[in-house]
Amino acid sequence: MVITLTNVALNKLKTMRLEKGKLPRIDADVAGGCGMSIKFTLVFDEPRRGDTLIECNGIQIQMDHFTKRYVDETTIIDYTDEYGFFVGETFTSSACAVEVEKMSNTSNGELLRDSKSEIGRDI
Repeated sequence: MVITLTNVALNKLKTMRLEKGKLPRIDADVAGGCGMSIKFTLVFDEPRRGDTLIECNGIQIQMDHFTKRYVDETTIIDYTDEYGFFVGETFTSSACAVEVEKMSNTSNGELLRDSKSEIGRDI
């Protein structure tokens, strides 16, 4: 996994005064039911057991096991004064499987049930 800090993000992190023991953490905010959306943010908190620590240009960034599953192999962290830190791309999936009964017409107009089919879609 490669984490890249833009120069703006790196400079901001180097000049921030963090509370003792707190480090930047890539955090995943998960929303949705059948479809899922994950937005990554940068928060500042204490290390947790099982965290992965990644060093990037002298800055240690932590990430928990759950978040690590969804972060791209190459992730860029950027910063703007207006919006703060941006982490990677938002992950969206519309994966949803439903079970449907396939119906077909006979020559005399009767409906026949075929075996059940599973239809899934994943973006």
